[in-house]
Amino acid sequence: MGQKVHPIGFRCAITEPWRSRWYASKKDFPKFVVQDQKIRSHIRKHWASAAIPRVEIERAGDVVTVFVHTARPGVLIGKKGAKVDKFREELEKLTGCAVRMKIIEVHRPEMESKLVGEAISEMLQKRMNYRRVLKKAVDQALAAGAQGVKIVVSGRLGGAEMARVGKISKGRVPCTTLRAKLDYGTVVARTKAGVIGIKVWIFKGEYGPGETTNGLLPVERTTSDRNDRAN
Repeated sequence: MGQKVHPIGFRCAITEPWRSRWYASKKDFPKFVVQDQKIRSHIRKHWASAAIPRVEIERAGDVVTVFVHTARPGVLIGKKGAKVDKFREELEKLTGCAVRMKIIEVHRPEMESKLVGEAISEMLQKRMNYRRVLKKAVDQALAAGAQGVKIVVSGRLGGAEMARVGKISKGRVPCTTLRAKLDYGTVVARTKAGVIGIKVWIFKGEYGPGETTNGLLPVERTTSDRNDRAN
């Protein structure tokens, strides 16, 4: 069997929080789902230069709170917060609801899979050698503190006539370990030769026994952990 389970969806409500957090009736649920997709699409389209790895959305009554994680907060905020106010007004027109913006700075972009994928995409569009690009991205992530990295690119690599798959992996990437802090992201690079798909897995360590995972479920000590401690 191939790896067909999304690593983030696999861990939702266990070690990963939901990206959209709200409750709705059957009547309102489809409307809210479409609104969330419009918000994310709008941010992806108009604020691509702000290096945004993920967007989280919360709803309380008629107020929508948008948490934007960004490696370049200055691009979003602007001088005296002018840009973020304009950004909020755009989202209010889009959703028809009151919107609150919360900008969260990403301190280590080399360990965010989405941002690593976007950096690879930019270099591939400049016709750089894909092997050198992948090796550089992996080395930077490991130097930033990652315990393991895996990157897969697929398409007409280097302008070749036939599509092929390029892979690189260093360290541990335990996809099936639920307590693992695993970040996963996909990016599409649109080159002159065609579209190249990019997948990135970054392993940031594991939650220890009894450690609370992002305010969700505490990790329980397994039988093997107890035996190791007794020995």
